[in-house]
Amino acid sequence: MLSSTIRGPVLVTGGAGFIGSHVCKALAEAGLQPLCLDTLEKGHEWAVRWGSLVKGDVGDGRFVEEVFVRHKPSVVVHLAGYIEVGESVANPERYMVNNSAKSRVLIGAAIRHKVQAFVFSSTCSVYGLPQADRLEEEHKIAPLNPYAISKASVERALDEAAWRGLRSASLRYFNAAGADPGGEIGEAHEPETHLLPLAVDAALGLRDALVVHGEDYPTEDGSCVRDFVHVSDLAQAHVSAVQWLMRQKARGRHDVFNLGSGNGYSVKQVVDQVGRMVGRPVPHVFGARRPGDSPVLVGSIAKAERELGWMPTRDLEAQIEDALRWRRAMIR
Repeated sequence: MLSSTIRGPVLVTGGAGFIGSHVCKALAEAGLQPLCLDTLEKGHEWAVRWGSLVKGDVGDGRFVEEVFVRHKPSVVVHLAGYIEVGESVANPERYMVNNSAKSRVLIGAAIRHKVQAFVFSSTCSVYGLPQADRLEEEHKIAPLNPYAISKASVERALDEAAWRGLRSASLRYFNAAGADPGGEIGEAHEPETHLLPLAVDAALGLRDALVVHGEDYPTEDGSCVRDFVHVSDLAQAHVSAVQWLMRQKARGRHDVFNLGSGNGYSVKQVVDQVGRMVGRPVPHVFGARRPGDSPVLVGSIAKAERELGWMPTRDLEAQIEDALRWRRAMIR
């Protein structure tokens, strides 16, 4: 039983955000005690429903030290950070400070307080331009934008931290989508930049036409191809990663895992599928490519299946169905 091997709460940074709130729910359902640390700059207090909220910044060393001394977390799940590729290109220094430098403050505290496991929210964007149809963890790291560079920097920091005794895992997300199947939490970014909620809102008449960025990529229909994974499956992978780290015998180590579905869908395919499920076409127009976007990002999840015992259970249709249910509930 996982809860019997872990001392104290699980500190979830960014726990009031889209993925973070689902991670808190998955941890609670596994018998653990999540403690959400969030500035609420991007997150929502209403999403903190499993465990309590500590409001503050992971980059504030004195504050972080007080959190560790007072709450004594034994596990850290680090999701706090900025996530918009376009914004990172426009303001790279902001991303390097917020995502990279501040993460090092948290990692330092985790080492000093001898946490049992550290799970980091990374991204498949660290791979850059794919050199294979299915990206494996051994693929070279060649990030194309400051957002991805900032995430790769944290992975390097965790490599270094392993020499100081920290056991950690970096989870390289592909595209998180959907919403809690129980309807309790879901996606609510401001501004929203993710394809699936933008397509759903456009289909429901809640926003203007969706802009599809690029129709001249070297793919079958000219639009980007991405690997979509249900947010609840993604959240469960964090629990599996904690379990895996707790089983490791080495004093310190850092490993990486892809988290996706292993299947690629083009932007046009997703737009068409949303339209079919809503019952009306998604109004959309085509715009220029976004700087830093790769044509295709599809992951091999064999390592996560083998090592973590994890695999996704909800396909693209389920992701759209849950996102639709959540969005319709939000506008009632």
